[in-house]
Amino acid sequence: MPRWTGAQIVVAPPPSGAGTWAGAPSAWRQGNDIYLAYRLRRPIGEGRGFANVVARSADGVHFTTVAEVSKDRFDGASLERPALVVTPEGRWRLYVSVATPGTKHWRVDLLEADDPGNLGEAPARTVLPGDDSVGVKDPVLLHHNGRWHLWASCHPLERDDEADRMSTWHATSPDGVEWTWRGVALAPRPGRWDARGVRVSAVVPTPTGIVAAYDGRASAAENWEERTGVAEGTLDRLTARDTAPIGSPHAPHGLRYLTVVTQPDGRRRIYYEATRADGAHDLRTEVA
Repeated sequence: MPRWTGAQIVVAPPPSGAGTWAGAPSAWRQGNDIYLAYRLRRPIGEGRGFANVVARSADGVHFTTVAEVSKDRFDGASLERPALVVTPEGRWRLYVSVATPGTKHWRVDLLEADDPGNLGEAPARTVLPGDDSVGVKDPVLLHHNGRWHLWASCHPLERDDEADRMSTWHATSPDGVEWTWRGVALAPRPGRWDARGVRVSAVVPTPTGIVAAYDGRASAAENWEERTGVAEGTLDRLTARDTAPIGSPHAPHGLRYLTVVTQPDGRRRIYYEATRADGAHDLRTEVA
């Protein structure tokens, strides 16, 4: 979990001030390099999530952009957290969360290429469409024992004023393209700091199951400023630990979208999005 002290800024948002963010990272190690996919955002009314970026680093701190996609590429109102993975066959995949204009609906599209630098031009196909009753976004993927697993943030769409509610659903796939939903993996807890919504952000297998980092919020007012907690359990069912969440020291204390990657030296490096003093969000990193 983040300690904050000693963390380094990887990407700062393009402008400054509340509503401008660099974050929602997804990390992947390939050889000695770390690849990071992340989202850039402007305030509501100025473009929202306008781009997903894929970048490469030799030290895990200083990154060079290798690919970028804009929301216009998907006819989307906004982009949220991407998910970056490499298949067992060596194919690079970027799962992109896209907001449908004029609605609260989200879907997930897939880009695939033989090289990360080609993801920006790869054709897109929708793999998690959602429907009229639910929006789907922010997937986390794991290839485990020959099978793909996915945890996605699902939002009910019956009422616009309730669409910020979220739970995390689990799905499986033989190929990472065609998915079967298996049910709720992590749900909000009434009366707790995560009562309004929970979103799994990272999954780490253990000898007895998995440990997951997740974002949570207690109210609609905390939307976009979630804090990070820990859950554990099995691939299809997680239980939140009864511990306090981790947040930024700067109000309103958002610290979310934690992702983890194992470095060549065996240490784990974490990346996360966090609120800074002026209300903007930085993408930060530290060695766990």
